[in-house]
Amino acid sequence: MLTLYPEIAPNQSFFLPVGAGHELYVEECGNPRGLPVLFLHGGPGAGCEPWQRRFFDPTRYRIMLFDQRGAGKSRPHASLDDNTTPALIADIETIRTHLGIERWLVFGGSWGATLALAYAEAHPDRVLAMILRGIFLCREQEIRWFYQDGAHRIFPDYWADFIAPIPEAERGDLVQAHYRRLTGNDEVARMASAKAWSVWEGRAATLEPKQSVVDFFGTPRVALALARIEAHYFVNNIFLAPDQLLRDTPRLAGIPGVIVHGRYDMVCPVENAFDLARAWPDARLEVIPAAGHSASEPRIVHALVSAMNTFARQFAGRT
Repeated sequence: MLTLYPEIAPNQSFFLPVGAGHELYVEECGNPRGLPVLFLHGGPGAGCEPWQRRFFDPTRYRIMLFDQRGAGKSRPHASLDDNTTPALIADIETIRTHLGIERWLVFGGSWGATLALAYAEAHPDRVLAMILRGIFLCREQEIRWFYQDGAHRIFPDYWADFIAPIPEAERGDLVQAHYRRLTGNDEVARMASAKAWSVWEGRAATLEPKQSVVDFFGTPRVALALARIEAHYFVNNIFLAPDQLLRDTPRLAGIPGVIVHGRYDMVCPVENAFDLARAWPDARLEVIPAAGHSASEPRIVHALVSAMNTFARQFAGRT
């Protein structure tokens, strides 16, 4: 079974101003003359982690990662100002132009897959291939499944902690109820909501409990950005038209893809991946048995690294 490549440090890192007061943290790793690949983190709002550099062979790939608006090391932290999907798509183009890249592979999981699809549909001429994991299309049924009526039947104990900061009278719409607290002036209520929201996601992300994942999601800085930015996007329908991502899949024609999805993904049900695969004939769907949502699941790691190795061979010589 394939595992992650060894630890690697960035060749360079920098802050890139993109307007509206936002400065994105960007880092570049691997072979400066290698095949360009862009990593898109989840959330929105989760930020990048060092281990995420390791899905790619550093001798063959020029690896770019960045923290999206308000996330990770980007500034200002947890900001919702001008934080929209169209703005993130424009940010990706700003990074590509800044780095002098003509076309690249795009790799993303969960919200990272959402953003990858939105970007590729807006700029298909800039995408060589896509590797997407844990498909999230941000449809109403998906939000309702995880934040209102569905996943709580699988994790009633974890759910109790998620709804704890919300009075019973407001539990008819938990996303809106948390959003009010996450954007309110009461700091204690804001952090209680952020922790409940983020830890709920971390606990549900893996097939077997994984404390390191929960600890990451429970870190106050991560929890605040993740919860605030996710709720902000969800109450605004991710700033796209309903079902836009599936509707616009014809724009992906000719772009090869690999879709990797855990059979027992409780955050983003596997039907999302089947819906996308049906709409995008150039993509190959790989459903991973005995796996949940997280990219750190061993069988998901194997599938993702294998896909990246295959594309490295397919696009050998492209720089």
